[in-house]
Amino acid sequence: HNRTKNHHRRAIISKALLQSLVIAFTMARVASLSMKAASSSSKKTMFIHWFRHGDLRLHDNPALTHTIDLAKNQSNNNAEEEGIVPMFCFDPRVFGNSATSEFGSLKCGSRRAQFVIDSVADLRKSLEEKGSGLLVAHGKPEDVFESMFEGMEEKVIPKIVCQEEVASEEKKVNKKVKSVLKRLEQNSAMDYVWGSTMYDPDSLPFQDGLYGMPDTFTPFRNKVEKKCTIGHPLPSPSKSQLAMSGTLKSKLPDTKSCSLTYLPTLSELGYTPEQIKEAEYDSRSVMAFKGGESAALARVKDYIWDKDLLKTYFDTRNGMLGADYSTKFSPWLAHGCVSPRYVATQCQKYEKERVQNKSTYWVVFELLWRDFFKFFAVKHGNAIFFLDGTLGKKAHGEHPNSRRWSLDKRHLQAWKEGKTGYPLVDANMRELAASGFMSNRGRQNVCSFLSIDMKTDWRYGADHFEQELLDYDIYSNWGNWCAGAGMTGGRLNRFNIVKQSKDYDQNGDYVKCWCPELKDVPIEFVHEPWKMSKEQQIEYECVLGVDYPNPVVPPSKPTYRSNDGGGRGGGKGKGGRGQNKRGGGGGRGGGNKDNKNRIKSQRKDMKSLKEGTYRFG
Repeated sequence: HNRTKNHHRRAIISKALLQSLVIAFTMARVASLSMKAASSSSKKTMFIHWFRHGDLRLHDNPALTHTIDLAKNQSNNNAEEEGIVPMFCFDPRVFGNSATSEFGSLKCGSRRAQFVIDSVADLRKSLEEKGSGLLVAHGKPEDVFESMFEGMEEKVIPKIVCQEEVASEEKKVNKKVKSVLKRLEQNSAMDYVWGSTMYDPDSLPFQDGLYGMPDTFTPFRNKVEKKCTIGHPLPSPSKSQLAMSGTLKSKLPDTKSCSLTYLPTLSELGYTPEQIKEAEYDSRSVMAFKGGESAALARVKDYIWDKDLLKTYFDTRNGMLGADYSTKFSPWLAHGCVSPRYVATQCQKYEKERVQNKSTYWVVFELLWRDFFKFFAVKHGNAIFFLDGTLGKKAHGEHPNSRRWSLDKRHLQAWKEGKTGYPLVDANMRELAASGFMSNRGRQNVCSFLSIDMKTDWRYGADHFEQELLDYDIYSNWGNWCAGAGMTGGRLNRFNIVKQSKDYDQNGDYVKCWCPELKDVPIEFVHEPWKMSKEQQIEYECVLGVDYPNPVVPPSKPTYRSNDGGGRGGGKGKGGRGQNKRGGGGGRGGGNKDNKNRIKSQRKDMKSLKEGTYRFG
């Protein structure tokens, strides 16, 4: 009985002791949180606009506007008076000779890297003219931000804003940055703002919104043009909105690889002397592309207004030589140096002030292709990077586009170097290597040749374009390649390379420009040099297998549906992350019937490309 009483007494004491410990712990926890809250409330908030590869501009930049608005509405400190911190990071996972993909190509070739450097320099100049600046760093963003905030004598609450991107690698970087911020400061925040398309994804007129959009362009286009409006572009922020105080500037890093004056060279980014030399301008290029918002706006003005070329765009866009057969806006669109909504407003203004026709509409039509592929990437995620694309298991026999892929590395290398023995393919691949650019028409043909004629794993083509293209953007490049290979389930277009050559380069001027081995070959053989006899090869100083390659695959009739004219939607245009948008032909009220790029064999196809409409709201 006594033992039972003692046991009961000890239980009561233990319970009381446990309750006391819980209360003490809770009070300590509350005190700790209170101290942290008090500490945080005493800290100032630092607002950072993190410029990414797709928004290197001041005009019509929703993310930048959002950063400014956050600072303006902040009530716990004088953030608005101090200003915001614009920042850009050269990520070593993207730039330099050691930044390679799983397929072996550089993530960013030296030519595009220089374009980015020029764009960042121009952005910094524009910001400085408005009393601000641009903090530039070379390093992984998560490491740069961690070092930056840990190194500040006066601790701050970081609030970072950037444009929203939807591809996996970009999202992983965002996650790492956000993790660093939360570890350093519990009240930190990171906002993502959509801002790279004409149409807002939230306004798409499909059940389930963006995730309910069609997987093919035409029904997407028809409904979007009928139901949606393009938002008016935002103005560039004023000096009063961007001005950065001296106090704020003094808090920022000032190191060898991160400061308000630092700007890396190609060598500092890790490119080899040979790669740096490859970035030099080639006089055969369609034009000299200079990165930056200033150059972008100048090109828009020059093409649309000064040269008055918009009214004939539909006729000329299938050219391959010279600066003005197409807009050439794509490198600047891909890097966000110019807004697609701004380009669309300029087209609308031109229609009001000069002429409205199919050509003036068709540039906006091509911008809609950029929208489609970014939305498509959101819907399907990483599927656009897989061999079977969005078809998945259906690509293994169930779908008509199913086929077995191969990888002959000798053939792949011949394709990359422009030594396939097919002049149109070779000329386009050499132009890409020398200039970072390729026409709409050329992109369709080299994609078809690699993925259909050569039956090569199409991802190696998309990966090579990622390395070489000045106008590379993730969504347009990989989406177009996936579609061109038939792996999105749409119609499979096999381009008849010889016929395309004769239709779009009738006299062989283009192939002779980039394949000088063919300079003395007459027109009847210039697109089919394998038809020359031994004697003719000697006569025209183009011996196959010596001066110019034999075809890597035998010339043959199409085994898939052949496309001899305009391609799906009229061909890709310019504007995305590599592969561009698609174009059309003819021009209502402004076409040039005598244009040499528009011959009889194309006119039927051009008539099938119906003009649509667009509205601002």
